[in-house]
Amino acid sequence: MLKHVDLRLGIDVGGTNTDAVILDPEKRVYARHKAATTKDLATGIEQAIASVLSQLDEPVERITHVMLGTTHATNAILERRDLLKTAVVRIGAPATMSIPPLLDWPADLRAAVSAGEVIVPGGSEISGEPLIDFGAQELRDFLESVRVHAEAVAITGVFSPVSEEHEVRAGEIVREVLGREIPVSLSHGIGALGLLERENACTLNASLAGVARKVVNGLHEAMERNHVKAVAYLTQNDGTLMGVDYVLRFPVLTIGSGPANSMRGAGYLSHATDALVIDVGGTSTDVGVLINGFPRESAAAVEIGGVRTNFRMPDLVSIAIGGGTLCRNGDGELKVGPESVGYRITEEALVFGGTTATLSDAAVHAGRAAMGTVALPESPEVDFQEAMAISDGRVGAAVDQMKTTREDIVAIAVGGGSVILPDQIDGVAEVLRPENYDIANAIGAAIASVSGQIDKVYKMAGRTRKEIADEAIAAARNEAISAGADPSALEIVEFEEVPMAYLTDPVARIRCKAAGPLGLV
Repeated sequence: MLKHVDLRLGIDVGGTNTDAVILDPEKRVYARHKAATTKDLATGIEQAIASVLSQLDEPVERITHVMLGTTHATNAILERRDLLKTAVVRIGAPATMSIPPLLDWPADLRAAVSAGEVIVPGGSEISGEPLIDFGAQELRDFLESVRVHAEAVAITGVFSPVSEEHEVRAGEIVREVLGREIPVSLSHGIGALGLLERENACTLNASLAGVARKVVNGLHEAMERNHVKAVAYLTQNDGTLMGVDYVLRFPVLTIGSGPANSMRGAGYLSHATDALVIDVGGTSTDVGVLINGFPRESAAAVEIGGVRTNFRMPDLVSIAIGGGTLCRNGDGELKVGPESVGYRITEEALVFGGTTATLSDAAVHAGRAAMGTVALPESPEVDFQEAMAISDGRVGAAVDQMKTTREDIVAIAVGGGSVILPDQIDGVAEVLRPENYDIANAIGAAIASVSGQIDKVYKMAGRTRKEIADEAIAAARNEAISAGADPSALEIVEFEEVPMAYLTDPVARIRCKAAGPLGLV
């Protein structure tokens, strides 16, 4: 029998802490957990689930949905580990031969990811008309040459957001030659116009397929060990959810989910829909903007691990300031960061009996925070007052960079490290510190709705504007439903149409986003 959402279990795995929360049907905090992140993902998730379940006075069967946010995909790219060897196929010869695939990638990341690259004939004009016949045989020959090494395939066609025909045909050939089990990423479902950035995003997506399986399997194993039989979701970059099948297709969309979770949680806890959010962890601080309760998306190409991409990402400024940031003297001046003790803060910080001066120690010295097990030395080796001034200056600069108005606006401080923030920041009318601020990321995951988004160029010849708009809306709704949304409660929350009137054959680029609550279990 289908049943409605009851208790929600939200989990966020960060670089320093793993947080978990159970929310009741009214979205109030029922149980919470915060602990240092473990080296093994599944172990940390299992411990977090076990911790909140131990606080539960209700049958575990009441938990109907589990939501996970994790930086695992981001870390895999940054650390160049656990990435699948990917055959990179561009459909665009002879028009795009001057710039080969992955040309601007960092050498170490390219070595970790690429199983070989090729440009085969094909692609389309921006009007949707074919550039040239698709080079099926050239693709088959390439696939045979990389058969031994390729663990995944990324396929990018010229203007495939307008016409995906050649990408779809290429995907069919890949499965004929390399087998139906090999992960295949098609760029038209990942990025927008902009060949090189879309190709980069598609390649990263394909290389992360193994990471996605590991995360999904780890979550399912942790749920099974704790006897939780619920529907599982992962959070994505725009602060909404996607089902595990969708995650396995588009793991790159989990990059940026951690800050998005914190921003959504911050808005929920403070009842603010439009505000700055300052999320301070143990290693870094992310400053973003909430608009209508959702993270503002970046309008520019986003660089991930040294690679330019063009898929949707929250608009953020990240700085190396956190609760575990090192403060040390060197070369005649005080240095604050970028290094951090991270999840080892309870072992290494001075207030916990360690020997390393951190910004948490400086915050305790300044009276901003109360933590630790021992008193600070009366004459510390570093000037904590200066360390706080340096930290405040960097936070203030990041806030100023994210503001789009001269008016002072409200800022919401969240994250376990936010105790290092001052009560007054230039350009900020008020710094809100809501209850449960330190687990805002897990709360953001638990309250998240489900969305689907399309960014596509439509040919207008022979069709009315309404017909094209209806097609885009239907596509966005289908994406949301496939990600796990309730079809009966979906709303169109964004719709943007940009006519390209300078072309001989009129076309229009449409971005459309549908969002709604979780579907029935």
